[in-house]
Amino acid sequence: MLADLGRKHMPELLREYLPIVIFMAVALGLSLALIIAPILIAIRNPDPEKLSAYECGFNAFDDARMKFDVRFYLVSILFIIFDLEVAFLFPWAVTLGDNGVFGFWSMMIFLGVLTIGFIYEWRKGALEWD
Repeated sequence: MLADLGRKHMPELLREYLPIVIFMAVALGLSLALIIAPILIAIRNPDPEKLSAYECGFNAFDDARMKFDVRFYLVSILFIIFDLEVAFLFPWAVTLGDNGVFGFWSMMIFLGVLTIGFIYEWRKGALEWD
């Protein structure tokens, strides 16, 4: 009886998953086409100009594993602080009326942590552009 019930519902279950299977097949086919097409179509004619450095306009002059100044890391931390603040403040501000007291104070704690990070950056001199 139970096996009979499973056979009745199996085609319905497969019908529900059919759009997902079609989507996956189209995505796989398109991905393979976009990977294989350049291999078949692209013209391979390397010359010294194509193989030269192009990102900064001149050849590398030092080791790629050289040490960075700590100010680089401080500026990146500063960017992350402000980026996170903006990314979380906009949705919070839009739903401010629905958040309630818990939502308000959790954001205040979040902003407090960001403020501590900002003060750390300020004390380390990341805001000085000497």
